[in-house]
Amino acid sequence: MQILKTSYHPSVLPLEDKTSFHRRAARAIVVKEDKILLLFTERYYDYSLPGGGIDEHEDKVQGLVRELSEETGAQNIRNIREFGAYEEFRPWHKPDFDTVHMMSYCFWCDIDDELGEVSLEDYEVKNGMRPLWVNIHEAIAHNKQTIANNDKRGLSIERETYLLELIVKELGL
Repeated sequence: MQILKTSYHPSVLPLEDKTSFHRRAARAIVVKEDKILLLFTERYYDYSLPGGGIDEHEDKVQGLVRELSEETGAQNIRNIREFGAYEEFRPWHKPDFDTVHMMSYCFWCDIDDELGEVSLEDYEVKNGMRPLWVNIHEAIAHNKQTIANNDKRGLSIERETYLLELIVKELGL
């Protein structure tokens, strides 16, 4: 899969003297007209693509389908096609490693109009995560405002905003 961008958090440079944990994630791009299916997280006050970690026994598409279904209640996930990967090196706040090297594999897909029940993890519920259909331009503007004005923003908001802007270009919106 084509790498769309490689991002380095300033605190992890230089990488040569760091130990890295490798994490794979799959993220879904689901668009209907001028709306995109996103996750809004109260804690970080941001929008992100649905998706998350790929389990060891899963391939990228299996991880995508599971994560999209769990986080949004998406049903009949189909017509899955590659968009690209976002590679990032970020601080890792657990004792065994200095950094996390994360590859986020992004896929276009279609789903049924009606969303089913979500199955969020405890931390996702505590963070106030919920799926929403949002105008993509409003989501980008919201995330940019959060980047400019919110000290509690999460580390992923730059990735998510970059991907949303790239999706707009790809769709010609």
